[in-house]
Amino acid sequence: MRCILDGHPLDFHALPLTPITAARKHPVATPGVSEFARIAGLEAWVRGSTLAAFPLLMYRAWGDAQRVSEFYFVIGVLSLLTALTVPLLAQRLQRRRVYGMGMSLYVMCAAFGLLGGKWVAAALLCNTLAAATSFVCFNAYVLDHVPKVEFARLESLRMFYGSVGWVVGPVLGVQLLGIWPGAPFLMAGLGALAMLFFIWKIRLGNGRAMARQAAGAAHPWVYLQRFFSQPRLISGWLFAVMRSCGWWFYFVYVGIFAVEQGLGDGVGGVATSVANMGLVTAPLLFRWVQRRSVRRAMRTGFLLGGLCFVLATLLSPLPWATVGVLVLGSYCLVLLDVCAGLPFLMSVKPSERTEMSAVYSSFRDVSGILSPGLAWMVLQGTGVSGVFAAGGCCLLLAWAVAGRLHPQLGVPGALRMRGTPQADRKLG
Repeated sequence: MRCILDGHPLDFHALPLTPITAARKHPVATPGVSEFARIAGLEAWVRGSTLAAFPLLMYRAWGDAQRVSEFYFVIGVLSLLTALTVPLLAQRLQRRRVYGMGMSLYVMCAAFGLLGGKWVAAALLCNTLAAATSFVCFNAYVLDHVPKVEFARLESLRMFYGSVGWVVGPVLGVQLLGIWPGAPFLMAGLGALAMLFFIWKIRLGNGRAMARQAAGAAHPWVYLQRFFSQPRLISGWLFAVMRSCGWWFYFVYVGIFAVEQGLGDGVGGVATSVANMGLVTAPLLFRWVQRRSVRRAMRTGFLLGGLCFVLATLLSPLPWATVGVLVLGSYCLVLLDVCAGLPFLMSVKPSERTEMSAVYSSFRDVSGILSPGLAWMVLQGTGVSGVFAAGGCCLLLAWAVAGRLHPQLGVPGALRMRGTPQADRKLG
């Protein structure tokens, strides 16, 4: 193409490419909902492979449910400290490197698990620290790249992608224990390597928010003070803690309860996988939440789940009935997985993404401290079945707190009903 400029011919094809033109020829792909859902799916396979195997192996190694609870309590404390220091490490070492370190801990977990015996405690520690580190970095990247209006879709798609790992992994891991105790850890190690490769392939980088943060902004005490000054964040975090407590009691103690009642080692893995089958319904549950409100969905999940867990304790003389009721309660927890994280994520300021991701991720570690601590106290006077009632009380407490949420939380602006108490009651 040629034109005349001041009497001289100008050849556009002979001009050097400007930075903008070059960028257009080689665009940099931005990770979106589907990429993050795939990452979550890979991590579900890594964690699901050993999810039901860990309680059984710990119980085999020490032969005491109280001792197992003590180990989980200590590991929960270490995991919480790790999660709170991840933003500081991300400032010093860059977020992508910290994320890679977390994935490497999954590989170390597999290595310790292959050793067998009491080394399984070291494997559990590495697995828990890896999950804490990964969760902080993952949520920080999500807050960087995914618009708020896409959060609920990401949650449902994340659980849908993770359904294979959460459903197949636990039952397969427990079944393979009878063949070779290291088999679940071999599967987890291969999954961790695949996850590392995918993260490298999509080039997440260090996150856009990090460039705008001050040098000392990631100090734990600083962002904890900002967290405690925002009641909406506190309540949103509490919902996540109570939901996680419900899952914790289910995953750890269903298998131990089945072994003590003579139902066999495989019941825990099957119950875990059956519960995780509910993740396949996550897109349908997401649509159900959309047609109502976040508050109504959360109150429904917490109330029904809490009642199921309490009923399981009352039915403990009938072991199979207890397991069946707990499975029903787990489906209520799946509903909470879809919506219980939304109050927190919708309240985070853009300038506090990395720090508040660390605070939010601490719900797993806090539940990992509260749940075994509460279970240890309950086991002093009752059997394992009493632990389920303790989990039910946690869920019912969250149901009461959820009544204070705004009735129209999560409802698109164009569909909100304003101005009348009757509208609030209809949505609540």
